[in-house]
Amino acid sequence: MQVVRFALVGVVNTATFYGFYLALHPWLPYFLAYTCAFVLSMIGSFFLNTYFTYRTRPTWRKFLLFPLTNLTNYVVTSVGVFVLVEWVHMNDKIAPLAAAAAAIPFTYVLSRRILTAKEGGRSSDLAPDDLPREPLSTR
Repeated sequence: MQVVRFALVGVVNTATFYGFYLALHPWLPYFLAYTCAFVLSMIGSFFLNTYFTYRTRPTWRKFLLFPLTNLTNYVVTSVGVFVLVEWVHMNDKIAPLAAAAAAIPFTYVLSRRILTAKEGGRSSDLAPDDLPREPLSTR
């Protein structure tokens, strides 16, 4: 089920990113608009992935590490956007969507590793899929 939830979050995150990108694009060069939209949507993605996808508690440590999981996404999509716009001459409003597709598997693996890591010897899960649910007060 995590993969399905990850996909749903991905759709929401992509729509959020694209909305920010289109809103910023008239006032900023395409690559700066892309970068700002990426950062804004990454913050939303952190909270959606912690609470909904992996059902884990957000912490400052995870929040600070989460951008590292998106670094791969950023590099792959940034290079893709640049190549698609500058070399392939793809429309700069469509290129970010095309470039994002290649980064999805990497983002899933890395975000899962960061957001489901054990903290201080105990799990930070809220409701793991493979274990019975127990009240939060017993943790």
